[in-house]
Amino acid sequence: MSRKLKWFLCLALVLGVFAGPLLSATPASADKLSDAIQQAVQDGKVDQKAEKGFLGIPGAPDVNYIVGLLWAIWVGWIFSTVGAFGGIMAGVGHITIFGLGNYAKSFGKGHVLNKLVTDSIRVSNQWLVGISALISSTNYYRMGRLVAPLGMCLAIGGVGGSWLIPDLTAGKVSLKAYIGYFGIIVLLLGIMLLRETTASGQAKKKKAKEAAAAFEEAAKKDSGTDQGVKILEGSWALMFVALGVVVASALWANLVDGLRWVAYILALIGWVLTFFLGTIRFTFFGVEFSFKAFIPMLGGIFIAAIASFLGIGGGFLFVPFLTSVAGLPMFLVAGTSALVVLVGMIVSIFSYMVGKGVPVQWGFIGAELIGIFIGSMIGPRTSKYIPDRWLKIIFIILAFYVGIRYTTKGFLGYSIVPPF
Repeated sequence: MSRKLKWFLCLALVLGVFAGPLLSATPASADKLSDAIQQAVQDGKVDQKAEKGFLGIPGAPDVNYIVGLLWAIWVGWIFSTVGAFGGIMAGVGHITIFGLGNYAKSFGKGHVLNKLVTDSIRVSNQWLVGISALISSTNYYRMGRLVAPLGMCLAIGGVGGSWLIPDLTAGKVSLKAYIGYFGIIVLLLGIMLLRETTASGQAKKKKAKEAAAAFEEAAKKDSGTDQGVKILEGSWALMFVALGVVVASALWANLVDGLRWVAYILALIGWVLTFFLGTIRFTFFGVEFSFKAFIPMLGGIFIAAIASFLGIGGGFLFVPFLTSVAGLPMFLVAGTSALVVLVGMIVSIFSYMVGKGVPVQWGFIGAELIGIFIGSMIGPRTSKYIPDRWLKIIFIILAFYVGIRYTTKGFLGYSIVPPF
């Protein structure tokens, strides 16, 4: 089977998976939304005669589709350029720009409509990031700038850890109170990555610097992708099996009632299989890289654990791992990170929409997805003209933004940057 045919089949499968929530969750979502609105009307929190807004709720904010499209272009571009911050930027739009965060809070903590609108915001963010990840990873793969085995190994750890860690530690470990300290860690992480942009820092990343320089030279000449990522060693079949059973474990845990042990066993099987993958080697513009498959798998578990403990998205933690631990140039990071995020978004969207019947406003999402498509098509094509060092600086600026947000939220009780 040719490489193109394999990628086409994978793409068709992913598109089919994304279509699942849209086709199967609509009736349940509509019923759940209708019941929540009626409850809010009875509680005196919704005026049934008011003009309908977001999700068709009377009195809800009326979201502007044009603004949504334009903001989504930015979300798609930044995520497809650095491989992170898509969810955060999508959240800034939905929560702050469109005022949906304050609207959800207006119903009071614990109210059914508060939770429903909040979940809808979350799933809307995930649709934007998921489609951007799909488009970005497809483009980067075709450009020879995606290390698929590395992304898959990170996803094997991350997807399993995203549900298994919270399941095993529920009621035992809670780090949400320490979210301010997490913000400080992110700031320190930004400083560490800033140091890597200096001459002394780059000297320690000889392979990454050499590969980046070769790629930048080729980009100036507008050369093809014949020197892009080439996998020299690694078992694709075993890798797909490991990823498949871990995804199955997450879907089982989120969608199936009872027989919880089946999900545990599937996750463990996926993780154990990764240890048998051995060393994976690849080249990028003549420079050879290698890694033990179990290392990114363990990194994925660790990142998923941090994210689940703090109740945040952990996508932006993949980039420092890929640059600092895996030693990749930034030209390979965005696509590889996007692949990891794509797998996680598929599982999460399915879990919320099919498992919990969370509604979204399809017209609004449709307008935003047009923007996501535009931004995600532009990102991979413009990033090759941005020097490796500056790609990292863009990420560092956003890391400082995230660090400030969580530091102030943790120690002051509110964020001094949006979403507040």
